[in-house]
Amino acid sequence: MRIRVFEESLVGPILSGEIRTPCHLYSGQEAVAVGFCAALSRYDYIFGNHRSHGHFLAKGGSLKDMAAEIYCRESGCSRGRGGSMHLTDPEVGMLGSAPIVAGTISLAVGAALAALIRGDGRVAVSFFGEGAAGEGVLYESLNFAALKKLPIIFACENNLYATHMPIRECRVDQPIRKVAEAFGISNYEVEGNDVLQVYDACRNAVENCRGRGGPVFLEFMTYRYRGHVGPDDNIQGLHTDIRPKEELEQWLAKDPIKKLESYLMEHRLMDEQEIQSIKEEVGKEISDAVKYAKTSPRPKPEELTNYVFA
Repeated sequence: MRIRVFEESLVGPILSGEIRTPCHLYSGQEAVAVGFCAALSRYDYIFGNHRSHGHFLAKGGSLKDMAAEIYCRESGCSRGRGGSMHLTDPEVGMLGSAPIVAGTISLAVGAALAALIRGDGRVAVSFFGEGAAGEGVLYESLNFAALKKLPIIFACENNLYATHMPIRECRVDQPIRKVAEAFGISNYEVEGNDVLQVYDACRNAVENCRGRGGPVFLEFMTYRYRGHVGPDDNIQGLHTDIRPKEELEQWLAKDPIKKLESYLMEHRLMDEQEIQSIKEEVGKEISDAVKYAKTSPRPKPEELTNYVFA
């Protein structure tokens, strides 16, 4: 819920120009990050992509630090130099995100190799979209990971669209997880809008990696509610995207947050009042984080070249 409310709180500031860094919103895909990171330890590594606000928060990254980074402030997790797509918090195992498609997959392989050499039992996770399945580095990484039996999980979040291109129009071979078969890597399709199914699948994959069973490829079937970048959507009539109304309605009916709320109430684990109380707490937390971000200083112009190496 924290991820969804925070993402939606960015819409207004993006439209007004208050937030100038490009933001690829994660609304609709929350169950993947939450369920996956719940199966990991604080010391396991994750690497994200251009749509990684959810990964950062689910792994335990500071909401205030991320908000400040999105507002490009010195107190941000990347000192205000990276913006929305460069999020890092090594203290909780979030080793970085990057806008280059498939750009962090090989880095995750390197982290998994380091963990294997040290024998520390850590697992590395690479989050990427279905569009990254068209990049050669994925196949090189799969091959090396299989060759060395690395403790890495390749997590493909298939939201059906690479930027604006429907996956059905740019891939002959589906499902995507089948690319792992050529390298002898175990692969599974997961209902990406059900946090409990995500958790179960990821827990099994993590146990496999810790037991030195080698890499695993998981393909999460999910959907983003907003456009590729920014607040564009089909929900509120901002029809600057290309998705058919029927498709959107089908996925809205499988909203991951509503699905979990229904489960909790049906099994009498929580009632409506308790859920509402959580929403209020999250709202206050986000309000405080945004206030912190807006009142934090901007990076000094004279320090523009700090942290830049030749």
